[in-house]
Amino acid sequence: MQAVLQFPDLDPEIFAISVLGLEFALRWYALAYIAGIVIGWRLVVMLVNHAKLWPENRAPMTAAQVEQLLTWIILGVILGGRLGFVIFYKPGYYLSHPWEIPMLWHGGMAFHGGLLGVMLALIMFTRKHDIPLLSASDALAIAAPQGLLFGRLANFINAELWGRPSDVPWAMVFPGDLAQFCPGWDQVPCARHPSQLYEATLEGLVLGAVILWLVLRRDALKRPGFIAGVFFLGYGIGRIFVEFFRQADFQFVSPDNPMGYAVHWQGAGLTQGQLLSIPLIVLGLAFIATARFRRT
Repeated sequence: MQAVLQFPDLDPEIFAISVLGLEFALRWYALAYIAGIVIGWRLVVMLVNHAKLWPENRAPMTAAQVEQLLTWIILGVILGGRLGFVIFYKPGYYLSHPWEIPMLWHGGMAFHGGLLGVMLALIMFTRKHDIPLLSASDALAIAAPQGLLFGRLANFINAELWGRPSDVPWAMVFPGDLAQFCPGWDQVPCARHPSQLYEATLEGLVLGAVILWLVLRRDALKRPGFIAGVFFLGYGIGRIFVEFFRQADFQFVSPDNPMGYAVHWQGAGLTQGQLLSIPLIVLGLAFIATARFRRT
């Protein structure tokens, strides 16, 4: 019998209190959002206070404008992430249950939708305050990996978005897994890749370290749009790679499509996460090329 790791005894709730018969709880997932936003905000404030890092030794925003932008970004993340999940992953269900779209407490957020929401919020904010869009995009790209790191760790604590069945030494049995997507396994439950930790490492730690190195050691902010391009490119590549180990979304899995490909042909295909990441790679390359070859 295969030796596997058991999921650690982690409670998704940090604490819960009851007030006048109503129960309020702080969950790790909510704390991850808060920590990612606060750390990203403070990091950007620190960088805009160092004018020499930016083009012409002038930061694109003031610290006060960064704080104002924070509200726009939070709305973009929440609205875009929720609508992205509704449109990209379960459009049929929410078309027949539209009253459930605002029910965020039931779960269901999509990174690619959240990214589109943030991009739209950033465009609106920079146009309103006459802020250079590319440099503002670089500022947000610096803050994003921290949020991704905490978000993926929260996914792990929640025992959600787990990986495909595996026999690697670090494969893990997740609670609540009915092993319905474990072909060839004769025992329930089965062990899976802890793909949430793969994503936290690649999209959070590695990508964040590369971006900070480029900012602090290579003066990358002097070329507006370059850091944003690195983020788009790095996230797209990392997400496509991890999707090979991540269990596909159940709504795409069927007897004819056991791997859960969103598009497939002759036994091969692309998952929804991979499909949505390809435009990010193209966008990242375009940003990098523009930043490298445009005149100051």
